[in-house]
Amino acid sequence: MRPIRTLIAVAAVSLAVATPAVAAPKATGTATGNATATATTATPTVEEQRLDQAAPQEILRRSGFDKVATDFARALAETHSAAEAERLITREGRALWQRAVDRVQGRGPAGGDLSRDDDRPLYWARLGMTRALGQWQPGFPLPDARRAALLTTLERTSRGQDSLDLPAGKHIKRIVVTGFDPFQLDADVRRSNPSGAAALALDGTTIRTDNGPARVETAVFPVRWADFADGTVERTLLPAFRSGPRRVDAYLTVSQGRMGRFDVERTNGAWRGGYPDNANISRTETVPIPSGVPTPNPQPQWTTTTLPHEKIVTANTGPAPVYDHTEVTEIPAGATTPVVRPNGPTPGSTARAGGGGDYLSNEIAYRATLLRDAVALKAPGGHLHTPVLQFGPGNTNPTTGRITDPDFVHNREAITAQVRSILTVVATTTR
Repeated sequence: MRPIRTLIAVAAVSLAVATPAVAAPKATGTATGNATATATTATPTVEEQRLDQAAPQEILRRSGFDKVATDFARALAETHSAAEAERLITREGRALWQRAVDRVQGRGPAGGDLSRDDDRPLYWARLGMTRALGQWQPGFPLPDARRAALLTTLERTSRGQDSLDLPAGKHIKRIVVTGFDPFQLDADVRRSNPSGAAALALDGTTIRTDNGPARVETAVFPVRWADFADGTVERTLLPAFRSGPRRVDAYLTVSQGRMGRFDVERTNGAWRGGYPDNANISRTETVPIPSGVPTPNPQPQWTTTTLPHEKIVTANTGPAPVYDHTEVTEIPAGATTPVVRPNGPTPGSTARAGGGGDYLSNEIAYRATLLRDAVALKAPGGHLHTPVLQFGPGNTNPTTGRITDPDFVHNREAITAQVRSILTVVATTTR
């Protein structure tokens, strides 16, 4: 994803203030039997507070996901221990992910008149669940650290991050694809993310190629700096990147980028540019690498795609043009001022933006390729930016516009179809 104002129209005022405000917890005590519960409930997060707006509620209602949070809260209230709550959260998180995948892929009832290809019901339903978990007052002791661990479980399971079910065997290829949540929601809360929609459409599918089938497994990631610093990318990808019979043969991280074009990003940079995330928090720093994961030492300023970019850009994958994007921004060795380099970084330079910018799309690409190199994974892998998903003419006003329209649906379906075609090129050229 590229938060560049010339590429995606945003409400600058609403996103300009990067306030890393963490809500102060509100303590409430209740007694059950002889034990006093440590029910420390949290004020809803910035993301959760958007949930009460009209558009998210309509998205949930018109997809049949409007009861997910209330059903989850009811079940959570009936648990009698943290271990029981953990089991429930794991089950319900995985069920939400699978329900979203099934809906997009046409299995089971649609639940409403919202088009099946929509990624937004998963996003808003998850936030309803995380808010319910944050405000839950159990009848047993639950330290804040344990509640935080339960939240991590809910995030991972409802994003497909713990269910990359790659098959073993020499006669099938294994591919991992990742997408993102909707973002820039203060500018337009109706927004969808085509990378997340593509991830839901591709999860568990098989691509047929002339040199064998390829199984695709997917996950989606939050648009939050803190989660990336905590290692959500490495924790998800490392089991698939390590040596073994289920090791990936290719991977593709995907996010939303420029208007009207796909970009295969050649180079990724070790820099966070500070643009506010979905929590309205900003970070400007070198990409922090979590402890306990394989990583090169010293940390490199740049990583490079191993995708077959020449074959991708010349293949007939769909209506939008596909570019091999090589531009970066660097501080040259011995200099102090950033310089744009159209053909990639120069030796000894310091990163200020990769081909995918300096936001979380560049960061997931950097982290994935850094991990690839650390574990000596010899497989095609890198980042793909999709076109910006646009509403149709007459439906561009976020205040008065509808949550969907025929052009919006067509554009998202076309992007997903072309992501699948590009992935087929990758699968076909994978040994």
